Formats: sequence, structure tokens, C-alpha cells
Amino acid sequence: MADRTSSTITVEAGKAEIMAVIADLERYPSWASGIREFTVQETGPDGRAARGRLTFDGGPFSDTVGLAYEWDGDDAVRWELVEKGAVVTGLRGSYSLAESGGRTEVTYELAVDVRVPMIGMVKRKGEKRIIDSALKGLKRHVEG
Repeated sequence: MADRTSSTITVEAGKAEIMAVIADLERYPSWASGIREFTVQETGPDGRAARGRLTFDGGPFSDTVGLAYEWDGDDAVRWELVEKGAVVTGLRGSYSLAESGGRTEVTYELAVDVRVPMIGMVKRKGEKRIIDSALKGLKRHVEG
């Protein structure tokens, strides 16, 4: 899972406000298209999710997976697959935030492996669609 797909968007808000939305994983279905449900199973000492269960509807397939989270204050969050789904066999992602002048650049990186054989270009196109949809939803939610 060496290849990652990434994209960046500028949001008219500070890092703390944006990370508060990102950290509220159980509310993702209200703004992130394709996310049907998220359940936090365990929280860390900072009160943010350490482990969770995600159910998504990703176009050609749906799945439920277990994820572990690692938070770096309001600067970044990384997650990785700890419980495979019926289709997803590997998953790593991150949000990184860089604030400047009341605006924040949010970068989302994602790498997904699935049981179904897929050529790299098709896989990256799917990852890019997920990333762009999530970033646009986050921007609308925070700025709205």
C-alpha cells in the first residue's frame, strides 16, 4: 500500500474549528457523502476517538471496517485499518492542517486496498473521488 492519493483545499476557518469537525467522527454521515455510519468504540486520553467502526457506501461496493486513530493536536490525524471488511483489506489515511491568516489548508491523503483486483489508475481515481468529496463536504460544513 505504498501509493497514496492526496488533495488539498483551503477552508475559511482556523485549525481548531476544522479539527473539531474532523474529530466528531459520529457526525460524518451528516456532511461526508458515502459515509453511512460511524461508531466510536474507544477514546484516547484527549477524548478523541482511538478506535472506531466505519460503514460506507462507496459506489460499486459497501463495507464496514475497523479503524485506529492517532491525533497530533489540531495539526493532523492519521488512521489505519485494524479490522478488515468484506471488500477493504487495507486502508491508511490522514488529514493535515496548516493555518495562515485565518484560513487553513487541509490536505487529505488516502491509500485503500481491496479484495477485487484493480489496476492502479482505477484505484487512484476512486481514492481521488473519495478525497475530493470529503474535502468539499468538510469545507461546506465548516464554512456553512
